Amino acid sequence: MDTASIIAFGYVIASGLFIFGLKLLGSPATARKGNMISAVGMLIAVCVALLDQGIVDYTWIAGGMIAGGLIGAIAARVVAMTSMPEMVALFNGFGGAASLLVGWAALTPDSSTFTLITIVLSILIGGVTLTGSLVAYGKLSEVLGSGAVNFSGQQIVNSLVILGVVAGAVLFCMNPADPTFLYVVIGLALLFGVMAVIPIGGADMPVVISLLNSYSGLAACAAGFAINNNVLIVAGSLVGASGIILTQIMCKAMNRSLSNVLFSGFASVSNEVTEIDGEVKPISADDAYYILEAATNVAIVPGYGMAVAQAQHVVKELTELMEANGAEVNFGIHPVAGRMPGHMNVLLAEADVPYDQLLEMDEINPRMANVDVAIIIGANDVVNPAAREVESSPIYGMPVINVSDARTVLVLKRSMASGFAGIENPLFYKENTRMIFGDAKETLGHLVREFGD
Repeated sequence: MDTASIIAFGYVIASGLFIFGLKLLGSPATARKGNMISAVGMLIAVCVALLDQGIVDYTWIAGGMIAGGLIGAIAARVVAMTSMPEMVALFNGFGGAASLLVGWAALTPDSSTFTLITIVLSILIGGVTLTGSLVAYGKLSEVLGSGAVNFSGQQIVNSLVILGVVAGAVLFCMNPADPTFLYVVIGLALLFGVMAVIPIGGADMPVVISLLNSYSGLAACAAGFAINNNVLIVAGSLVGASGIILTQIMCKAMNRSLSNVLFSGFASVSNEVTEIDGEVKPISADDAYYILEAATNVAIVPGYGMAVAQAQHVVKELTELMEANGAEVNFGIHPVAGRMPGHMNVLLAEADVPYDQLLEMDEINPRMANVDVAIIIGANDVVNPAAREVESSPIYGMPVINVSDARTVLVLKRSMASGFAGIENPLFYKENTRMIFGDAKETLGHLVREFGD
């Protein structure tokens, strides 16, 4: 077999592993295996690409792999689960930066018009992904503040930036020997990434992360065309398509369109104060234990508060104790719970919660009427009954987990502060709801000790 055949065969194998790995990522039970298979596919793709380009001095390549492996290993150990959304945002940004640099490096004096167009696309999409992801990181970590940033004339500024990008791209393709217009495209792409994300509120960050993930794939696909690399085209297309599909799923879970997320958001409508009838009824962890001790069917709905408290392992321990006490326990997972797609699944998988106990919203809702106790751990907007009951609410029509249908609802919460969307929750005032204020991990630990005695 000659070198050309080996290269072609290697690209086919890598592409097949990407597709198979992506398929396995669709289920929590097989996600780890899918991630590993995809990583092997990427290793094969890198090795074959080096062979394809005739690179025989691997010193810098080996050094980069070692440095990258060390950074990845340290990040995996040091970064807390609460910071996982921020890390994913940075990963998207790094992918965009890589595509920008690859596209830029692909520019040669004899580049064809098609190649010039793909170079501009990889630079444009990569630049938007880079700075957009950095802003998303800042919002998720609350370094920049999680709220939407709006100012007078914002749409006019964005329109001028887009026109500048288009004009710069056309002029660059007409005269590629002059790098001035390429620099204009790079600068405006970086600026547009910032302008595109700052007006989006923190409650919409899960959608933004999945969309930026799609952008990073599209940028890689464009870079693949720029350097005429088939496996990069395939990998970028897979990431771009899967990111768009995930974005649509997230938007459907919030009963909103993508344009509404990008150009409206909760921030513009969530300042309305709604008067809620009822009275908050707090109870102690001791009283909550007696309610759980008598329950035969329990549903646990986790949210970002569980991640903040790092309570997933205590939740697992409490689940085992309740099951030993004769209760059936399941978890209700809302698609946009947390700060990134699949955030709750990742947390619970880390604690080795069985996958068959993780029920999606459509699975848990029909069972909720038969649930004795629903335990809400740091979730707010995804269990807000205003989405069904209050037509004036900004989240009216958004599918939520119907925990208010359970016989008793125990809400573990630090205070009465509203959720990330800034919307009041009538659930806290319902007759069947009891509030347990304090750190969720400490409260759950107290319940564990009560069951253990």
